[in-house]
Amino acid sequence: MKSAGFDRAVALLEATQLADGHNDLPWALRAIAGPDPAAAVAATDLTIPQPGLHTDIPRLRAGGVGLQLWSVYVPCQFEGHSAVTAVLEQIEVVYRLAERYPDDLAIATTADEAEEAFRAGKIASMLGAEGGHCIAESLGVLRALRRLGVRYMTLTHNLNTTWADSATDEPAHDGLTDFGREVVREMNRIGMMVDLSHVAPATMRDAIETSQAPVIFSHSSCRAVNDHPRNVPDDVLESLAAKDGVCMITFVPRFVSPALSEWDEALQQAMTAQGLDHRDVDVREKFAESWDGPKSPDATLDEVVAHIEHAREVAGIDHIGLGGDYDGVGSLPIGLEDVSKYPVLLGALLDRGWSEEDCAKLAGRNTLRVIRATEEAARN
Repeated sequence: MKSAGFDRAVALLEATQLADGHNDLPWALRAIAGPDPAAAVAATDLTIPQPGLHTDIPRLRAGGVGLQLWSVYVPCQFEGHSAVTAVLEQIEVVYRLAERYPDDLAIATTADEAEEAFRAGKIASMLGAEGGHCIAESLGVLRALRRLGVRYMTLTHNLNTTWADSATDEPAHDGLTDFGREVVREMNRIGMMVDLSHVAPATMRDAIETSQAPVIFSHSSCRAVNDHPRNVPDDVLESLAAKDGVCMITFVPRFVSPALSEWDEALQQAMTAQGLDHRDVDVREKFAESWDGPKSPDATLDEVVAHIEHAREVAGIDHIGLGGDYDGVGSLPIGLEDVSKYPVLLGALLDRGWSEEDCAKLAGRNTLRVIRATEEAARN
């Protein structure tokens, strides 16, 4: 049953550009058809429903998505030149998607281009590189990614880089190294947003202190609501707001639900006992399918709402956004199963008394403001 606010949310998203900070469809397509970008894009017709995916064009349209920051993700198993190759292949996937579906997707490299695409009835498509290892310790590669349209880089993924600590690895640098700070400063200079999802709290604090531009979390939730290492502590939310950044609340069940987080800890212990690395996403998913442990609990829409409202309370309404992580996880909370469900979420918030203005800020205005602020900082 649709909530009373659902129709209001649908109408809101006709006028407001919803910006989702993180979607892993490019890697999901690679998993289906292999690393060649042409094959990856050709193998799946996104104009028709794809039940094996969370994302296709009909559901993007139903969800009111107006700006998608596509993740050009590289697993930590790729290192050095192979990581650079992989991120370039994933960038090519996004460009080919826009070429294959020109009536629906439009590449955008600036906030103005994103808003122009939305006015033309298209879904603006931006790029976000997930995992700082993809630059292979080269500022030249970083600059090249920016020239190709990459608008943010997540400083780490599940493992440390040689210059930054990850949230899910053993601390090696106590945050950022000197080179890590140089990376942040160079991202400021070239107009690339610093994404702190996946990084350790010490890295978050170092990056916020170093950055002269607002920073983002492209897909994270709140540590005070669920004490998972991938979530953001309250003091960091406060510092983020002081720098005019935005935390895009994610729907990843393990990060959202305390019950599921406890289940995941048990899964990690079982994997460790068999010598398996819980941080390897593919290995973890395969192990979970055959694990004889307790059944995984479900995360819920209400739990996502709890994170959104906590982030609003701590950081303020001007510093929160949405980063679903669709097609980056095996399942989503009940009620948020695919990219068509954004009106369900916003409808729930409207039903709780949120104003349409505040829902518009959450949906996309805050994220677009930070994209534009990053551009302006690079010009100054």
